Amino acid sequence: MPTITVQDGTEIFYKHWGPRDARPVVFHHGWPLSADDWDGQMLFFLAHGYRVIAHDRRGHGRSTQTDTGNEMDTYAADVAELVAALDLRNAIHVGHSTGGGEVAHYVARAEPGRVAKAVLIGAVPPVMVKSETNPGGLPIEVFDGFRAALAANRAQFYRDVAAGPFYGFNRTGADISQGVIDNWWRQGMMGGTKAHYDCIKAFSETDFTQDLKAIDVPVLVMHGTDDQIVPIADAALLSHPLLKHGTLKTYDGFPHGMCTTHADVINPDLLTFFEA
Repeated sequence: MPTITVQDGTEIFYKHWGPRDARPVVFHHGWPLSADDWDGQMLFFLAHGYRVIAHDRRGHGRSTQTDTGNEMDTYAADVAELVAALDLRNAIHVGHSTGGGEVAHYVARAEPGRVAKAVLIGAVPPVMVKSETNPGGLPIEVFDGFRAALAANRAQFYRDVAAGPFYGFNRTGADISQGVIDNWWRQGMMGGTKAHYDCIKAFSETDFTQDLKAIDVPVLVMHGTDDQIVPIADAALLSHPLLKHGTLKTYDGFPHGMCTTHADVINPDLLTFFEA
């Protein structure tokens, strides 16, 4: 399996398909998933002539099950090392959910010439947890509940998330796919419990406000209005105004996992932004 070994010895697994002289697109997955969550997008953009890359964040998928470094500074540093190892230039970085936070944190710090555009899909920025400065956020008790459920019975917790709010399968009339549920569970269980536990703090409490303000490339913000995991009102609707060159695109009734449930809509919209 292709991996790089980053500064602290962690091995980061990645997929790398397509012509090496084509425009690179780097995909950043959500918690607690892996690069496999992007298979539908990677196949689509490979067919359109792009060079596609997706990595398993440390502690996730096939990367080292780290007990340290499971926070945004290290996640972004790992991405920078992968980008340097593959010598990616003028890349487009696409992040979903936690991966959107990773994109914002990395792109705000990227070397000149490395990044051309970015996309945040159902992404956690600017900050999820409720506080005096973020009164519309989710109470810390929500994330404490995630941690408790993970520690008590991670396998059942992951099954419940996938079968319920992640894809909107808990909505009346939803087109439920057992294969999609099983694939989400499979990816989650590949990763490390400690890393996943720590990542809850990383995605819920990191404040990406200054990252968003610092990004100087075009950014497409995509969000479903029925996102039950990262509610749009406290995410995309607040992130977009902070961006210098941001475009907001919302999707009526789409769930958090819309890249899977509505790939037929999301992929062409991404392609339009890539080629604009």
